[in-house]
Amino acid sequence: MMPITVAVVIAVVCAAVAGAVCFVLGGIHRKKTAEFTIGSAEQEAKRIVSDAIKTAEAKKKEVVLEGKDELHRLRSENEKEINDRRKEIQRQERRVQQKEENLDKKLESLDRKEDSLNGKIRQAEERLAEAEAVKRSQFEMLERISGYTADQAKEYLLKNLENELAHDKAVKLMEFEQQTRDEAEKSAREIISMAIQRCAADHVAEATISVVPLPNDEMKGRIIGREGRNIRAIETLTGVDLIIDDTPEAITLSCFEPVRREVARIALERLIADGRIHPARIEETIEKARREVDATIKQEGERAVIEAGVNGIHPELVKLLGRLRYRTSYGQNVLNHSLEVSFLAGIMASELGLDPTVARRAGLLHDIGKALDHEIEGSHVDIGVDVARKYKESEAVIHAIQAHHGDVEAKTVIACLVQAADAISAARPGARRENLENYVKRLEKLEEVASSFEGVDRCYAIQAGREVRIMVKPEVISDDRMVLLAREICNKIESDLEYPGQIKVNIIRESRAIEYAK
Repeated sequence: MMPITVAVVIAVVCAAVAGAVCFVLGGIHRKKTAEFTIGSAEQEAKRIVSDAIKTAEAKKKEVVLEGKDELHRLRSENEKEINDRRKEIQRQERRVQQKEENLDKKLESLDRKEDSLNGKIRQAEERLAEAEAVKRSQFEMLERISGYTADQAKEYLLKNLENELAHDKAVKLMEFEQQTRDEAEKSAREIISMAIQRCAADHVAEATISVVPLPNDEMKGRIIGREGRNIRAIETLTGVDLIIDDTPEAITLSCFEPVRREVARIALERLIADGRIHPARIEETIEKARREVDATIKQEGERAVIEAGVNGIHPELVKLLGRLRYRTSYGQNVLNHSLEVSFLAGIMASELGLDPTVARRAGLLHDIGKALDHEIEGSHVDIGVDVARKYKESEAVIHAIQAHHGDVEAKTVIACLVQAADAISAARPGARRENLENYVKRLEKLEEVASSFEGVDRCYAIQAGREVRIMVKPEVISDDRMVLLAREICNKIESDLEYPGQIKVNIIRESRAIEYAK
């Protein structure tokens, strides 16, 4: 076993020695190979460097040549540009010199023209002085010939101009009025006539009955009663004065409040029909009559609301409308008048494309204050406004009530329609009556207003005050002035007088030449 191990070890050692020798020999060979390669590389590098230097030298020479060529080119261009600029400057200098020469020539020409102009100005001043002298002499001659001074002539011309302007103004006014009439009259007539036609109603002057007929004169004594107890009871319970005079078979009831007068009338007629007249019976009958009148008032108010086609009115306003059944104005029943105004305003509003319901409501309530004007201080317009505002009516209705007599300016079309409908209803022939004294005063006032203008000779109120006919002095009022005078008189009538409907102002100017042949 031992010799095998030694043999193995020897073999291993021999292998290792052989490997080491091979490695050393291989390294020597590689070193020589590397040295040879490095030498070849160094020679190649030297060759490459040499070639690069030669190439760089060649490039350098080429670049230098190119730079010299570019420099030569740029120098040539600069010289050319400098020459061009020099030539341009020379041309500019020549132009400037020419302009200076031209300016010198123009200045010389202007000097010559200035001298000539100064001479002409001196000549013009001399001629102007001569013209002024001639003008003064001509004015003096004209003043001597005409007999007018310059101021008088100016005043004469201004007066003529004023007359011409007055003529032109009158012509323009007539043209504008005619144009306005042509555009508005036809439409207004159609709307109003349609409204009146659709709301045609027979009206006569009404008065609340204040005379109670008696079957015989003996009934007067029974109504008076023993020591006047019956008549005192009636007057105390109703607030109405009984006037028992020599009028046969009649008793007059006097009271400013129409509802009380109606209660007294009904109660008295029932007492007369019953025949039992004593204080207890009187009190019972008056109470029944009051309840009956209250029921009638409510029914009339509801009827008016239904006929007018208006809903949502406060119950208290309905009662006030019913009270108007017993209220008259110039003999015209106020409830019927309010219904008519409501119908007219509603129809006109429909024709104009407005809300007819608001117009009818405003027309129905426009005189609501007359139901309380015997109990509350103030005009029926103010009372109506307060009542309508109290019961929450719309502002459009309140404004129409406030403006229907012109106390305030009408700012809505509904208010204008209520005004027009109120005037139409009040001006209907036979709708109202007027006592003789007020009628005569109104005519006298109308004639007085027309006579207050300069140039009026005589004037007459005709057609129950619907027209005033005015005679003017022809030497004072010209034809053109007549148009302006008619407008001024209309404006004064509108501002100073109160009247139903409209008043026609008719001016007549007449010139006569009379001569007698002998």
